[in-house]
Amino acid sequence: MKKTLVAALTVATVAGSLVTAAPSAKAGDNIGAGIAAGLIGGAIVGGAIASSRPAYGGPVYVAEPPPPAPCYWRRERYWDGYGWVSRPVRVCY
Repeated sequence: MKKTLVAALTVATVAGSLVTAAPSAKAGDNIGAGIAAGLIGGAIVGGAIASSRPAYGGPVYVAEPPPPAPCYWRRERYWDGYGWVSRPVRVCY
């Protein structure tokens, strides 16, 4: 409803400015009337297009990838053949 009201107000504003700015018509001169009719018709068609719904049906949302799994570092012991050694190991869930 709001878009329709804005489109109608825009058409009325353009038509009002054409009436005040158009020179007085003469009997043999129809160019001014043709230009005015074209501008008013263009404003009406443009308002109708502007207030129509988009072709794709609405906003498109793109899903973000999930955040990476939480990881931490832990020291593990292992036997290397000569004795126990500890080393840092990254653990992720």
